[in-house]
Amino acid sequence: MRGGGLLVAGTTSDAGKSVVTAGICRWLVRQGVKVAPFKGQNMSLNSFVTRDGAEIGRAQAMQAQAARVEPSALMNPVLLKPGSDRSSQVVLMGRPVGELSARGFFGNGSTSGKGLTGGRREELFEPVLACLEELRGTYDAVICEGAGSPAEINLRRTDIVNMGVARAARLPVVVVGDIDRGGVFAQFFGTTALLAPEDQELVAGYLVNKFRGDVSLLEPGLDMLHGLTGRRTFGVLPYAHGLGIDEEDGLRVSLRGAVRESVVAPPLGEDVLRVAVCAVPLMSNFTDVDALAAEPGVVVRFVDRPEELVDADLVVVPGTRGTVRALAWLRERGLAGALARRAAEGRPVLGICGGFQALGERIDDEVESKAGTVDGLGLLPVRVRFAQEKTLARPVGEALGERVEGYEIHHGVAEVLGGEPFLDGCRVGAVWGTHWHGSLESDAFRRAFLREVAAAAGRRFVPAPDTSFGTLREEQLDRLGDLIEQHADTDALLRLIERGAPEGLPFVPPGAP
Repeated sequence: MRGGGLLVAGTTSDAGKSVVTAGICRWLVRQGVKVAPFKGQNMSLNSFVTRDGAEIGRAQAMQAQAARVEPSALMNPVLLKPGSDRSSQVVLMGRPVGELSARGFFGNGSTSGKGLTGGRREELFEPVLACLEELRGTYDAVICEGAGSPAEINLRRTDIVNMGVARAARLPVVVVGDIDRGGVFAQFFGTTALLAPEDQELVAGYLVNKFRGDVSLLEPGLDMLHGLTGRRTFGVLPYAHGLGIDEEDGLRVSLRGAVRESVVAPPLGEDVLRVAVCAVPLMSNFTDVDALAAEPGVVVRFVDRPEELVDADLVVVPGTRGTVRALAWLRERGLAGALARRAAEGRPVLGICGGFQALGERIDDEVESKAGTVDGLGLLPVRVRFAQEKTLARPVGEALGERVEGYEIHHGVAEVLGGEPFLDGCRVGAVWGTHWHGSLESDAFRRAFLREVAAAAGRRFVPAPDTSFGTLREEQLDRLGDLIEQHADTDALLRLIERGAPEGLPFVPPGAP
C-alpha cells in the first residue's frame, strides 16, 4: 500500500522548511502515524553518518529523529557539498560519486527553444523518485522538504526536489513563508504565479512562519491572498526562540553572534566559560558546538578576528570542506598566530575534523584542494594525507575516562606521531584534536572535557551534573510538534497528506514563461 505524502516548499531559502517538516513529522508520530522525512536533493556542509555508513544532510537526520525513525540514505538520496562558489561534491545514496561544477550539475549551458538542457541532475531524478516510492511503500506518510524556492524558473526543467518531485509523485504542496523578513504576501502570490498550470494544481496553500503579534491583524491580508489565489493559509506559526536546530548552511551563522538564539543559563560555579569558534571558510558540521552552548554558564560565539580570542577560555577550530583554504584564511586573519600563542601559554584549543588537520604539522592534499604539500599550524604532531576514498564511520570509544560516540566524515588520513591519545587524534598540553564529530553530545565526556578546559583556563566553572543533550534535543523537537499542533489546521493538513491537493484550484496568471 502506498502511503500519503506532502511537499513543504518555501518562498525562499531559510524560510523554515526544515523545521516545519520536522514539526509535522513530530506531530504525526504523536498521532500514531508511521512517518518518514524526505529531501530529494540537499545542498549542505552540515551532514551526518547513518548507522550503515551513509552520509546524508544533518537536517534530514534531525527530521528522522523528529519522526522517531532511524535515518537512512533513502531520506536524502542526493547531497551536494560545496567546495567553492562554483563546484560541489556529489553524494549519491550516501557515497561520494565525484565533484561537479554548477553548470555540469544543473545543465550544460546550451540553449534551445525549450530553455536550458539538463546536466547530471536529470540523471539523478529516477533514483530520487525510486527512494521516495520505497519510503511511501514502507510508511503511512512521507513529509518531503523542498529546496530554495519552487519558483526558480531557470532551474525548473531539471528540478528533482521541488515541483518536479511533486508533479511526478502527485504530492500536494504547502508553501512556507518567513513573515519576519517582510514581503510574505508578495512572496506567496509571486511563487504561485510563476509556476506552470500543472504545478499550480498541486499548490494547496500557504503556511506563515515566524509571526510576531496579534494574528487578527494578519487576517485581512490572508483573506485577500485567498481571494487572489483561491488558496487558503493552513496556519500562522508564531516566532519561537531557540528552534534553529541543525541548519543546512553554516555560512549563514552570523559572526560574533550567539549560537542560535539560545538563552545562556547561569553557571553553577562562580565563573562562566567563554568559547570562541573560528568561522573558517566552508565551515561544516558547526553543530558540534551546540552541545557546549546547551551547558549552563557556557557562552559560545563565532569569531573572525585574533583579538576575539583574547578573552576566550576555549577556542574551537571546527570542521571545514576546505582544510587548505581554511589554513590560508587563519593565517591571513592573524588567527594562526593567536592560536600558536594560546598553545604556548597552555590555553585550551580544540580542533575537530578539518580543524584538527589544520592544527597538524603537514598536509598532503591532491584530492580536496589539489594544493600538494602544505604546512599546518604545527600545534599537534600529526601529518595528514588526503585519500580519494572518504571515511564515513560511527565510532565509539573512550576519552578522559568516559564513553564517547561520534561520527566521521573526512578524506584526510591522520598519522599521529606523538602526544597523548585523544579519540582518534591526540592531545599536547591544552591542545586537543580529533576527527570525531558529535563527540561533545556524549554528556559525561563533555562534562569531563569542560572540567579540563576550566582548570587550564583558571576558571571556577562547574559543569552542570544533569544536562542531557539528547533530552534537550527531544524537547526542541516536541516544541516544533507543538507549534504545528497548536497553530496549524492539522485536520486540513492530514486531509492533504491522505488525499492530495483539492480539485479545481484556480490558475494564477501569468504562469511559468
